[in-house]
Amino acid sequence: MYWTEFLTVALIHLLAVASPGPDFAVVVREAVTHGRRAGTWTALGVGSAIFLHVGYSLLGIGLIVSQSIVLFNALKWLAAAYLLYIGFKALRAQPAKPAAENLHKEAGERTARGAFTSGFVTNGLNPKATLFFLSLFTVVINPHTPLAIQAGYGVYLAAATAIWFCLVAMLFSQQRVRAGFARMGHWFDRTMGVVLIAIGVKLALTEMH
Repeated sequence: MYWTEFLTVALIHLLAVASPGPDFAVVVREAVTHGRRAGTWTALGVGSAIFLHVGYSLLGIGLIVSQSIVLFNALKWLAAAYLLYIGFKALRAQPAKPAAENLHKEAGERTARGAFTSGFVTNGLNPKATLFFLSLFTVVINPHTPLAIQAGYGVYLAAATAIWFCLVAMLFSQQRVRAGFARMGHWFDRTMGVVLIAIGVKLALTEMH
């Protein structure tokens, strides 16, 4: 009975998650710099943050945030500040050691908790994600759809997001790919820093519609 609605939700989510944004940039940076394990934990962090968005959307809190300029701006500035922080941190990257030694060293430096937190915070604080899930649960999903079905959609959205970014992490953590990026040394980290800062600035300038 709800298959048409579910497929609509799945298609919209696929288009949204596939478009590069802060989640993509953070997962790629973790995977390339620290390896597949860190990239995967970051992807799982992003996926877990979806439960946060789904939770407040079901509770109606997202509607309050979307209607309050103060709350929206607070969320926006927190997210922008976090992206700027990790962006400027990446800009300070120093020239790398020889590729093989550096890849081995970096892979063991990142803790699972640190990588997971990075992904969770990046997605959880993103006000665009807040507005996306709010519109999904108020416009696309019929309010008369049983809460259990809507919660089921939420589980799917979290799992699909995690799987997508795990695949991204798997791709960018391949030895050949990492070795290619490693040859560019600290310039890759600095480039990713610029990307993250640009996303942060763009986010900070976002107006609530």
